[in-house]
Amino acid sequence: MDYRTVGKTGIQVSPLCFGTMSFGGNADKEHSRALFQRSREAGINFFDTADVYNGGLAEEWLGEFIRGSRDELVLTTKAGFPSGTDINARGASRRHLRLSVERSLKRLGTDRIEFYFIHHFDSLTAIEETVRALDDLQQEGKILYPAVSNWSAWQIAKALGIAEREALARFELIQPMYNLVKRQAEVELLPLAASEQLGVISYSPLGGGLLTGKYGQGKQPEAGRLVDQANYARRYGEADYYTAADRFNAYASQYGAHPAALAVAWVLHHPAITAPIIGARSVEQLEPSIAALDIRLTPAARSEISSLSAAPPLATDRSEEG
Repeated sequence: MDYRTVGKTGIQVSPLCFGTMSFGGNADKEHSRALFQRSREAGINFFDTADVYNGGLAEEWLGEFIRGSRDELVLTTKAGFPSGTDINARGASRRHLRLSVERSLKRLGTDRIEFYFIHHFDSLTAIEETVRALDDLQQEGKILYPAVSNWSAWQIAKALGIAEREALARFELIQPMYNLVKRQAEVELLPLAASEQLGVISYSPLGGGLLTGKYGQGKQPEAGRLVDQANYARRYGEADYYTAADRFNAYASQYGAHPAALAVAWVLHHPAITAPIIGARSVEQLEPSIAALDIRLTPAARSEISSLSAAPPLATDRSEEG
């Protein structure tokens, strides 16, 4: 296993991070434990969860599974999405983060969280307030590093500037969506991460299942996220995505790799990515993603795969050549 360093932190992690969103949802406890064990067998030491995953069950079960090996593992969790019915049980306020981190620590059965994510941008709370609250949690040892998910590049850059100016703990890890058909992160987020030496664990490398070989123009399984969940169906509903999936499936066949393995490997080989987040509801479904570790994509091969989907437009209205 070729471990990677998270930004400037010195923390070494596996090049795949296992995401526990299925724990307590479409994976029961027996299957969840098997997924955790298979990940450990593969050398994965990096696990991602969130306080809202299945009402806290994902954190609770992960906490149970890590007993006896906690100090060998790097954990992340998140706060920000509504975690209860109270009007203040959400967001990135000092109040909510303080309550949320204590509950996550209890469910995980640990005394610290390596990377603590703000799950999404909170327009009601000043970024300064959030950064100061996270710095307090780091000073207390409850979190080791602040992190952020689903923020835009300007929001992250502003937070980094505040942290630098006020000598506060800065975000050290970001978590954007990134896959062959959702490439917006290439425009500003990944260049920002490379410039500022931020770690990146990207989610949805399989495009909600679109890049597993099961989907294409006029082709879909009877069940799956893109079939059963309206939000995923909307997110990946454009016809061009299915055309790209067809092209990708054909390329994977010629390459001699499972489409899911190749899709994860394509993300894994971006120079700014620390580790794609993989997930599954069964060990059988997990195996192709783990197989991505055995794929060594040349720059030329990655470029060929990139050409199968539309690149996102530039961050500005013109290039220097135009």
